[in-house]
Amino acid sequence: MTARTHDLCAFACLATAAALFPPAMISLPTLMTSLVGNIVGGLIPDMDQASNKLYDLLPGSDFTGKIIGKIFMGHRNISHSLLGGYLLYKLLEFVLPRLFNTQYVDPHVLLISIMLGFASHLLADSITREGIPLFFPFSIKVGFPPFKFMRVTTDSWVEHLVVLPSVVVYTASIFYYHQSEFFTLLTHLK
Repeated sequence: MTARTHDLCAFACLATAAALFPPAMISLPTLMTSLVGNIVGGLIPDMDQASNKLYDLLPGSDFTGKIIGKIFMGHRNISHSLLGGYLLYKLLEFVLPRLFNTQYVDPHVLLISIMLGFASHLLADSITREGIPLFFPFSIKVGFPPFKFMRVTTDSWVEHLVVLPSVVVYTASIFYYHQSEFFTLLTHLK
């Protein structure tokens, strides 16, 4: 999937979680940081590619991307697996409380937001022809549906005219059907 599709899928997952499990109270800095963290989390698995949009934020982006890509052992390996998700979770669990002032930003909410973005990325890539090595280091690629010919080709007309609009409609429906939850969440910002 393209970066735009991953961004929208990440946001759709975050909106779904906020609608179904709304926090009782959330601070504005936590909300804003979580929105950004969710989009970043949706792009993290593709850090194994030098063309990842996150590298545009770093100096020497091409060089940095090539080095990090080699660490990840190529595209769609550990970064697209349960093991990669677990390692990312443990790293963020350690780093986030030390990186942010916990009086303003709730590191637990931020961690969940980033991991929802990460999970949405794996879910979106699982419907592509290539599939994902969910059980890395085992080389079995997992995809849905199980037959490759029924899956989407990345950056194809199906992604742009079916998948992307479907995610937009789904996200809009979440906001429409859960207006009261979102209104309550926004009115209880601390």
